[in-house]
Amino acid sequence: MSERWARAILSTYRWAGAAAYPFVGGYVAWRASKGMEDGQRRRERYGYAAVARPAGQVIWVHAAGEGEAIAIAALVERLLSLGVDVVMTTGTVGSADAVRERLGERVIHQYVPLDLKPALGHFLDHWRPDLAIFAESEIWPTTILELHARRVPQVLVNARLSDRAFSSWRKRAWLAEALFEHFALVVAQTETDAERFRALGARPVTVSGSLRTDIGMPPVDELELRRLGNEIGGRERWLAYATHEGEEAAAVDVHRMLSQRHPDILTILVPRNPARADAIAAQLAAAGLAVARRSRRDRIGPQTAVLLGDTRCEAGLYLRLADIVFLGRSLAGGGGENPLEAALLRRAVLAGQDVGYFKDLYQPLVARGGVRLVRDRDMLAGAVNYLLRNDKARHDIGAAGAAAVETMRGALDRTARDLEPYVHPLVVKARLEGGGARR
Repeated sequence: MSERWARAILSTYRWAGAAAYPFVGGYVAWRASKGMEDGQRRRERYGYAAVARPAGQVIWVHAAGEGEAIAIAALVERLLSLGVDVVMTTGTVGSADAVRERLGERVIHQYVPLDLKPALGHFLDHWRPDLAIFAESEIWPTTILELHARRVPQVLVNARLSDRAFSSWRKRAWLAEALFEHFALVVAQTETDAERFRALGARPVTVSGSLRTDIGMPPVDELELRRLGNEIGGRERWLAYATHEGEEAAAVDVHRMLSQRHPDILTILVPRNPARADAIAAQLAAAGLAVARRSRRDRIGPQTAVLLGDTRCEAGLYLRLADIVFLGRSLAGGGGENPLEAALLRRAVLAGQDVGYFKDLYQPLVARGGVRLVRDRDMLAGAVNYLLRNDKARHDIGAAGAAAVETMRGALDRTARDLEPYVHPLVVKARLEGGGARR
């Protein structure tokens, strides 16, 4: 298909979005009712800012989900240290919480505007970004075209294209090229990702590694950690973290099997989506298990079988409560959860075999013995039982995981170096004008 056709289709897409703009309120309201949107901040999704724009240079950084926000936080901190202001957008409540937890008031957080011309117009008119940085695979046609029309450089960092995404884009290579040519730079995670972006028309493309490997220790409220530790006392415990539907039932079965050999065992169960907590609590009660809910500050007593971690932004707390950590979305399908924070904390990490979404992170960890993969519920119970009885095995897995993460680091420095031609002029201008980042 010709370049003319591609541009015509993109133009039609933009104006169709503008026509649909008055009718998207119901969709946003539905998402808010499901806990996926902050109902009190819905106007931000239409591009209306909640706060004033700071004077001087502003960089727009976007990370769609919680994992992306955590991965890019260190890069945002690097930008802030240079003296420019950052408005950071995310797409979910969980990712907004992650930004607040790791960056606090140092950045201006907004929910990302809908990929519709009127919403983008409101957002860009207000913030007037000097540079736009997007994380991983955030490729939105109207956003790209509107930024291009305003001559705002666009950079995609920590960029990745899954097998499925690449196959889909390749079928529409004419469309991909019409979009990707507008990126001033793509910083890819791997050489495979880089080749895919080049094949779809992106230029220039560099390789940095994954920014997820340069994350720091997850923050924790030390007083709460100490309080919960005192309540748990010397009880044996294990953590099922970021579980998805179907994995809670497996955790219940594992708890029952473990309790035959470890009568005082405490299972700490943290669902990926806390909005499911009521249903999970009912499921646990039906199984005859005494539950303490973190959101209600229930006390953990001797009879408590399960601590249900139904709060957001407390990964650092939960991961420090148990030496043995099972990572969810890996038994019931879904591609796995990021293992790096647990590995950094020297936990004995277990996961199911469906970890394809994070395969580039799991491969070196598994190869070095820093993660053990299990086939099913029974194998998980056996692995937890073994690790509860073997201090050295727990220590060895934790040490191997932390060492593996250290060998994987370096993406942050490489990404910052590649961004320098776009960021340095803004830093010089900010210094000349006497501006500065929020503190």
